Amino acid sequence: MISYISYIEVLILSITQGITEFLPISSSAHLILISKYYIFENQNLLIDICLHLGSLMAIVIYFRKDLFDFKNNKNFLLKIIVGTIPIIPIGYVLYQTGLIEKLRGLELIGWMSLIFGIFLYISDKVKVRKLIKNDFSNKSALIFGLFQVLSLIPGVSRAGITISAGRIMGFSRFDSSKISFFLAIPALTAASSLGIYNIYKEESIELNILAICAVLFSFVFSYITISIFLNFIKKFSLKIFILYRIILSIFILSIVYF
Repeated sequence: MISYISYIEVLILSITQGITEFLPISSSAHLILISKYYIFENQNLLIDICLHLGSLMAIVIYFRKDLFDFKNNKNFLLKIIVGTIPIIPIGYVLYQTGLIEKLRGLELIGWMSLIFGIFLYISDKVKVRKLIKNDFSNKSALIFGLFQVLSLIPGVSRAGITISAGRIMGFSRFDSSKISFFLAIPALTAASSLGIYNIYKEESIELNILAICAVLFSFVFSYITISIFLNFIKKFSLKIFILYRIILSIFILSIVYF
């Protein structure tokens, strides 16, 4: 029988994944920080995959009109594929060599959160002069992709660095975020597929109540986050997220050095 503690743990992990995956504040930094001070009995490969699947489902359903209307959005979607290319070989090498695990130290996370929080502030000062419809070229897609590679370092934030890339190039906050969200689809698909492959390889495939809850909880919090964030940035700047990152980095670095 599954204890209520297990449900609470999955709920906490789902909230963390669902909210931080799509905000420019680094999901990996939060998950690593939480796991450092509390060992989750149910934080295993299956649950991690379900959390990513929930986020993937949320973004696919939220942008279903753009995704399924391939005829009218073909050029945009093909450029998203171009933007995904840089992270594939580098991510694969880091994963296969085990270097990805060596980047999970709190000191690095703290500094990355601070440095790229400041970078987000600087990039958000750039005037809007480009539109997705007219200016999202293969070149700009590739630039997005090269910036996204930096998100392999915990603390950088995939959403944060891709939104920064868009703002630096002159795209609006909304357009930069939209491109960032679409770039998340291949990234989340790759993460989920790799995890499913590892489970299959270890012959430990299972689908239990906790796994289903992880998918559902992650989906709900991811969908709500996407909706609120896209509406938020139509009216406000990114200052609240920048301030949060700076406070978070100071907190993490104080733990490391003091």
